[in-house]
Amino acid sequence: MNDVLEATSPATSLSGPAACVCKVELRVSCKSLLDRDTLNKSDPCVILMVQTNGQWTELDRTEVIKSNLHPVFGKVFLLDYYFEEVQKLRFEVYDIHGTHSIGTRDDDFLGGVECTLGQIVAQKKMVKPLLLKYGKYAGKSTITVHAEEISGNNGYVELSFQAKKLDDKDLFSKSDPFMEIYRINDDETEQLVHRTEVIKNNLNPVWEPFKVSLISLCSCDEDRKLKCLVWDHDSRGKHDFIGEFYATFREMQKISSGNKVSWDCVNPKYKQKKRNYKNSGVVILTDLKLHRVYSFLDYIMGGCQIHFTVAIDFTASNGDPRNSCSLHYINPYQPNEYLKALIAVGEICQDYDSDKRFSALGFGARIPPNYEVSHDFAINFNPEDDECEGIQGVVEAYQNCLPKIQLYGPTNVSPIINRIAKLSAGDGNIKDASRYHILLILTDGVVTDMADTREAIVRGSYQPLSIIIVGVGNADFTDMQILDGDDGVLRSPKGEPVLRDIVQFVPFRDFKTASPAALAKCVLAEVPKQVVEYYSHKAISPMVPVRDLMTPIMSPVATTPTE
Repeated sequence: MNDVLEATSPATSLSGPAACVCKVELRVSCKSLLDRDTLNKSDPCVILMVQTNGQWTELDRTEVIKSNLHPVFGKVFLLDYYFEEVQKLRFEVYDIHGTHSIGTRDDDFLGGVECTLGQIVAQKKMVKPLLLKYGKYAGKSTITVHAEEISGNNGYVELSFQAKKLDDKDLFSKSDPFMEIYRINDDETEQLVHRTEVIKNNLNPVWEPFKVSLISLCSCDEDRKLKCLVWDHDSRGKHDFIGEFYATFREMQKISSGNKVSWDCVNPKYKQKKRNYKNSGVVILTDLKLHRVYSFLDYIMGGCQIHFTVAIDFTASNGDPRNSCSLHYINPYQPNEYLKALIAVGEICQDYDSDKRFSALGFGARIPPNYEVSHDFAINFNPEDDECEGIQGVVEAYQNCLPKIQLYGPTNVSPIINRIAKLSAGDGNIKDASRYHILLILTDGVVTDMADTREAIVRGSYQPLSIIIVGVGNADFTDMQILDGDDGVLRSPKGEPVLRDIVQFVPFRDFKTASPAALAKCVLAEVPKQVVEYYSHKAISPMVPVRDLMTPIMSPVATTPTE
């Protein structure tokens, strides 16, 4: 791939703690940039900075475009958009010397602009003057940022192009071709969708396959015109025009039925002047793979059931349930912390389970009839059917269980995690998105079997399972944070990483004065993403696919979650 003009693809996403409303693609172009170079024009690159906790950090950057004061960048920035947050962005334009270096000298800085993602989204197309340090205008330089929402019923397409017998524009060697695809908007403006890499010294180039979202390619309109240009690359930025053609996504899809899809690459000037002129080469679409982007709601509305299991800590550190200081004390006027957490999370989950029956398990107690310690028992004492009728049924089973058991220890949770992981795995050959499991573990202290628990979580990350751990009481839960992969990748004792982050840990005391809804929102915030990540990895579509523009050839692949 040429390091001067790189093929471009979507960037790292900007995420936050709240529920993502949607994903947004940003495309950037500039006009009338300052010319910092003596012999050539500036070689611009745009760096996208994001502000978190008052600090600016680089999120991503565009490719470098050689010797161009009016660059249209092919790089796409992909960001998560949160309606309820102020997401501060800063675009900085630099004249690049060398391959990837960003100069620190003031004379490399071509200008910058600060804004919020909300402002860009609201305007859809934001044009702002570039400013140098101390608020001074960078001449007549401007930056334009286009925003496009990637909605839940969108998707992406992977395209592979090659060309044959292109015109030779070079005197002593062959052309160095690259191709640009522009979408023609309703107002007849043109939006760059993709720029391929440069293939050196080749009149029959085979470009790398690339992925692009359907909304970016054609605004999900199969008949929208696409303007495709083929150029001979020039290192000084003065590219020679080889030819152009117009296409639609509907035409491209003919490849799926075995038809050859190709276009004459035409130079209008040659066509006008030369009587026998046919083309300046042929561009061929060699492959098209279409994928659907499924959201959490697509799976739920497609019939996926969320099966909810609660596991309750009955170790002696909770205190004697008959004592009002015990975390298990049943106050007739106010539920204890275990019940508050159970009800807050369970009431959300029950909406996604049609039979409203929930498994309720306990660990760390001596149980009848032999009063041996168990780290995995049904709190209704029915090992054949550990399910309770609704959240109220779980509450009643919990209250009835307390007088019959002896609180003991230690705090071992791996047996229950292994049990639910095995249950969620079924026969080991899951082929549909019919059932996803959420395991809520309520505990008053750090787990004793940490190594086994880490191993169990790594195994569970391969199954349709999410684990929520709520720390009850005032213990020091610092060591529990290791199970939540937010600060790094959780690994088994042997070093094997989790396939995906499936654990969310929250101390209940952080929500003591908040509403039950606040706790539920916090602990369940990551579940939609985890559901989609699991089915994405397995390439499993919703059982009842949402009707889509491209339904006839839709590939059963789920990808990045959107909501």
